[in-house]
Amino acid sequence: MLDYGAVTPALAGCEGVFHIATPVPEQEMVDPEKEMMDPTVKGTMNVLKACSAMNVQKLILVSSAASICFNPDWPEDKVKDESCWSDKEFCKENKSWYSLAKTEAEEIALEYGEKNGLHVITFCPGLVFGPLLQHVALNTSSKVLLYMIKGGPDTMNNKFWPIVDVRDVADALLLLYNKAGRHERYICSLDQMDLKELLEIMKSMYPSYRWSTWITRVHCLRIN
Repeated sequence: MLDYGAVTPALAGCEGVFHIATPVPEQEMVDPEKEMMDPTVKGTMNVLKACSAMNVQKLILVSSAASICFNPDWPEDKVKDESCWSDKEFCKENKSWYSLAKTEAEEIALEYGEKNGLHVITFCPGLVFGPLLQHVALNTSSKVLLYMIKGGPDTMNNKFWPIVDVRDVADALLLLYNKAGRHERYICSLDQMDLKELLEIMKSMYPSYRWSTWITRVHCLRIN
């Protein structure tokens, strides 16, 4: 994504592009600018410019609920919707580099589309779970489930997460590509669920598993 010269020819002949590439950190980063901000923000800009160069008609940018949830000034009694944006200074102060990167990338994508005539749609899914295409290397979100079963390297905070099934994400992306207007923004998520609730659901589905006891050592932290 950081090599514009490599990205551009890959889009030759494409009418539409789904841009979903973003690093998802498992642990604290040594150099957030290099490890997260550059691949996400500069990488997105390279894709945008390549779309223009190759006469791509439509770009669907997969952002994240992380670009919505972290806004301390949002009224507590008001449901977060597509008009809500994560506060970038708040993200920096709390070292939430993934949220910061997703927010900046989404902002520049919508701005670029309006200025350059590219049909850009941004899509903000929650934490994505569901069947995997691969079973050797787990992605970061699936490792959350593994840690709930076997225990992880650290104690996990019992956070509230907006959750969505990967199959619903796929259906929603196709729907947006065919139906959504220019420069629109969409959330794709169920209501928030904390990890304790998720654990109880998993236990009811797979009662024979031996579950980790991590849940007894955590506290609750609501992300919004």
